[in-house]
Amino acid sequence: MKTKLERSILGLILAPLMPLAFLLGGWWLAYVFLPESWIFPGALSGLLLGLLLDFPLLKKWLNDAGALAMPFWAVVFVFYSIGLFGFFMGVPVFNLVLALPAGFILGSRLASRHADEMKLRVVSRRASGFTTFVLALICMASAMIALADPFTEANLQGMLALPFDVTRGMVIGLIAVGGAVLLLLNWLLTFVSVRFTYQFLKFQA
Repeated sequence: MKTKLERSILGLILAPLMPLAFLLGGWWLAYVFLPESWIFPGALSGLLLGLLLDFPLLKKWLNDAGALAMPFWAVVFVFYSIGLFGFFMGVPVFNLVLALPAGFILGSRLASRHADEMKLRVVSRRASGFTTFVLALICMASAMIALADPFTEANLQGMLALPFDVTRGMVIGLIAVGGAVLLLLNWLLTFVSVRFTYQFLKFQA
């Protein structure tokens, strides 16, 4: 039996999936195949269809959350990773927050199955490796976009109100150092999130 906390957090993770997926699907299908004036109706239609499908699916997902296969959760994580990357216009920093719900999902599963310390350690490391790998791909895409944009240096200088000229070398250094720090933080956040969730829920499972 899941606790109310688990069901609430799982609901927050799962509820937006269908509406967002169909909203984006309707948007892009209308953009590619229909006149421009149909883009908004296409996106709205997708959103409404996603909401209609969401109610029966969400209930089923919540009831069967413990039995949902790991590939399902991997797809969910990738979906949100791409969504956040696009929403924040290619800035990967905000993708770091996804380490927390990812760790919660796995920690919750381990607690419900009364996993031992060895299993907890293995899953924590694998989860951290997976989320960090996905974030590394996001960071690579962000770096490619930044380096391909001839105005990146000027944009950084203006955004941060820097009193000196930003060079291409500085941008490359920022990408390298900032990316490494981001990946390290992501690994640690995922690892800690899995273990903290497990410790918090294991006596309530």
